[in-house]
Parts: sequence; C-alpha cells; structure tokens
Amino acid sequence: MRITASATSPMLMRLAAEQATGALLRDQGTLYLVDGRIVHAESPAAPGIDVLLTAGGALPPQGWQEALSLAGTRHEVGRHLVDSGRVTAGELEMCHIGALFDAAFFVLGPASGPTRFRYGVAHWLGRVRPVAAETVERETRRRRALLDRVWPCPELDTSPVVPRPPAPGQTLTGRQVALLRLADGVRTPTAIAWALGRPTFHTLIEVRRLAAAGLVEPPRAAGPAPPVFPAPLTEDNPEPDIALLRRVRDALEASL
Repeated sequence: MRITASATSPMLMRLAAEQATGALLRDQGTLYLVDGRIVHAESPAAPGIDVLLTAGGALPPQGWQEALSLAGTRHEVGRHLVDSGRVTAGELEMCHIGALFDAAFFVLGPASGPTRFRYGVAHWLGRVRPVAAETVERETRRRRALLDRVWPCPELDTSPVVPRPPAPGQTLTGRQVALLRLADGVRTPTAIAWALGRPTFHTLIEVRRLAAAGLVEPPRAAGPAPPVFPAPLTEDNPEPDIALLRRVRDALEASL
C-alpha cells in the first residue's frame, strides 16, 4: 500500500499496510481495526450506532441494552442483534456504516494531540462490514471538500446554531424544519445531531446549507459591526431580495 502525503493519518495507512489489529486513538475518537481494515469508529462528536438504531425506531432501547449485556463481553453485539431478530442484517449494516463514516470524519480531522495505537484491542460490536482504510480516508477528504463547497465557514460546525426568519417565499425541507426547531442559539450542530438521532456530518451539511440560504446566522468575528446605510425604497428601488443580500453579506464576511 502506497502512503501519500495527502493522507489524513499516515499512521492509519501504515497500520493498514501491516494488517494490524487494535485501536487507533486520537483526540476526537477511536478507530478499531481488524487485519488492517476498519471495523468500527467512535467519536464524542458523532452519535453512535446505538443512537442511530434506537432513535430511528428500528430497535427499542431495552433491546439494545439486552444485546450489550448478553453479547458485549464476547464482542458479538451485532451478531446477537441479528440472530435474536431484533434487527435485520440490512438495518444493522446501514446504521453501522453510517456511524463508522460519521465518527471517522471527526477522528481523522485536524488533531493537536498525539495519535496512539493499542494492539489487540477489540470492539464490543464485533465485525459487521469491515471497510478499507483507504476508503475511509478518501471519504473523509470528500466530506471536507463538500462542506467547503456548500459554505466555506468551518466555525459554523462548532458554534451554536442561531436561526433567522425565512425571507418571503422561502421554503424549507422537512429535515431543515426539524433541525431549526432545535436551533435555540445554544445547541451546536453536534448537539442537534444527537437530539435528532442523525449522523453529525449530515447535520453539518444542513447547517451550512441553511447558512448559505440566509437562514442561519454565521459566527461573527470579535469587533464592532460595520455601519449600515439602508437605501430608501421607491418604485424604482423596490424591496431587495433579503435572502440574496444575506448570502452576499455572509460570503463577504467569510472571505475577510
């Protein structure tokens, strides 16, 4: 396996090349490897597979706790859920892959602390569908680029979400309405993702889309706001497109 300079974690790629088994620990979470392939990922910034399964209604919370108690020490929670009929193999796999890529996005993000690897450590979930380290690396880079294309303001990802009223005629999707109901100026995108039981990355995308549409207040740099000189409204100078003006203003602020 060739390790490129653009790898988000050169250590991960080396471990994959040597087909290592264990846990890769970073500031924002942990990746679990078996024979060099990633079998699970966890991060405090991303709801886990338990949240995705139970919040979506596929599994009652007591069913999850039962599986954890009976099969956790054997590292076979996933197998127990399927064998007991609690979830189908397809439901488990979808939630597992969603949780893995979501958590890995944060684990492989910029980190200031050390990266460590503990050989031989196994995760209690067990194998569901291992993913190649190169695939996880590539998806992490793709997601970072996608966020910047939607709205280049990383501060939105960690700041409280402050909603704005829609402009006349602006419409919202069902997902956006559900997100904005929880946007109280205190909850961050991560907190909203946990409350909704959705992957955090999907919530980050929606928040940036809302910001691009002028429906979320962008974080402001410290310092006094520039003066605003509104133009008078006349028949020749009709009321402006508020959403468009917001996007233009926010884009200018983001470029400063």
